[in-house]
Amino acid sequence: MDPNSNQQSEWLKIRPYPRKTDKRAMSNVKELTLTSAPHSTQCEVTHNSPALVFSAAGYTGNFFHDFNDGFIPLFITINSLFFNQDVILVISECHGGWPYKYAELLSHFSHHPIINIAKETATHCFPSAIVGLISHGSMIVDPTLLKPHPKSLLDFRIFLENTYKKGDDVLSDRPKLVLVSRKGNVGRVILNQQEVIKAAEEIGFDVNVFEPTNTSLSEAFKIIDSSHAMLGVHGAGLTHLLFLRPGAMLMQVVPIGTEWASDSCYKVPALNLGLEYMEYKIEEKESSLAEEYGPNDLVLKNPIAFVGGNYTNMRVYLRTQNVKLDIVRFKRYLRKVYKKAKKFMDMEY
Repeated sequence: MDPNSNQQSEWLKIRPYPRKTDKRAMSNVKELTLTSAPHSTQCEVTHNSPALVFSAAGYTGNFFHDFNDGFIPLFITINSLFFNQDVILVISECHGGWPYKYAELLSHFSHHPIINIAKETATHCFPSAIVGLISHGSMIVDPTLLKPHPKSLLDFRIFLENTYKKGDDVLSDRPKLVLVSRKGNVGRVILNQQEVIKAAEEIGFDVNVFEPTNTSLSEAFKIIDSSHAMLGVHGAGLTHLLFLRPGAMLMQVVPIGTEWASDSCYKVPALNLGLEYMEYKIEEKESSLAEEYGPNDLVLKNPIAFVGGNYTNMRVYLRTQNVKLDIVRFKRYLRKVYKKAKKFMDMEY
């Protein structure tokens, strides 16, 4: 597993990250050169268990990609090839804070200490190694591809619960709504968030404003697992839907031009997890793009044609668009969310 190896016998070059067809992501992943080692290799550390080598580079650092490109493929790979979890995780590269942020989660994938190649100087020897992770697609765990021990995304959610669940939830008199908040220059910010909070409280919700960047994973799980509904604009923060219990409600605010991504990233996984799902599609008058582009501009009238398969154009919808919800219209949707959340809450008693 020497990335600088010049050995010419048998070798294979590989970037151990799932998004093989995404040139932008793969350009951020270091290439490993796998070689056949002679029997005379001096092993400074000898392991009796196989290695699973993968990269935590690429798009890692974005919460959606941490799970979609990392932990869900890791769950699939281990349940495909190492059902007894007797495997040593070997990380070829990662961002500085990644091992610490996810230390508790990583420890539940394997009972062996994790090896970070970047911090190793010794030669490690393994009886065998798998390099790279198996992905079934965007936020998918396909049970038909996991035999003889089929698993689903719901099993991954149970895995997260076994990692982060601490104690029993406290029962409440009003349905709990988690509002996933976006701040700063990130795009897709709810400009009238305080009005949205007030509307939700008037309808009957206890509202918890959730800021993912300021919340530990264990605390995030505690907040969301005990909630009855989640509301947020399409974005990485909605990946926390994995922490919602089956039967809870997810309401996704879908900005202009994000329909396809909203479906594949969050709608489909929500349904696979047994969540109730509703979406609120932003109209032109609710989008900040209406202030920048004319009503007949291609940006507003035909986002698919405007993007034309060019991700740079997609940034118009993802990075420069904010939303201001029509509260009267939004309340009509929110009442339906409340009705389902209240029904879910009543089932707890």
